Amino acid sequence: MKTSSIQPDFPMFTMPHRGLLLLSGIYAIVWGAFFRWFGPTVLNWLAMDNSLDGWSGTLFYGSLGMVGGLLVFLSAFYPISWIYLMGLGILGKAFSLVSFLVLYMDSLEWNKRLGFHVIFNEALWLIPLGIIFWKALKVKKYLKSQP
Repeated sequence: MKTSSIQPDFPMFTMPHRGLLLLSGIYAIVWGAFFRWFGPTVLNWLAMDNSLDGWSGTLFYGSLGMVGGLLVFLSAFYPISWIYLMGLGILGKAFSLVSFLVLYMDSLEWNKRLGFHVIFNEALWLIPLGIIFWKALKVKKYLKSQP
């Protein structure tokens, strides 16, 4: 018996895509808030010691993470219409990763906590967000091609 999967002739933007946008937006906002308001404490926790001192730029980094997360979160409500908002949020998330690497990696030693933050909180989210953005672009292109 042959089973066939029914593939629609048009691209679809499903509810799980929106759910991932909402989840990643909230996740980025929360981590940005941690760095914005508890920055030196979070950096000391990531460094696994209490020897970090002085200005650490966590206000900038936390604010950047919160803005990027808010843009991704808001784009989940109208992902096809607000596709540029989603793109700006993804760019903000990527810029947040780069700014973390530039601001903190020279003073922090690599460890499990730092690896978790860099890989799972910053870098890994870019993959599903990029796929969702690509899917939204396909849907927008399809809708523009319709009479």
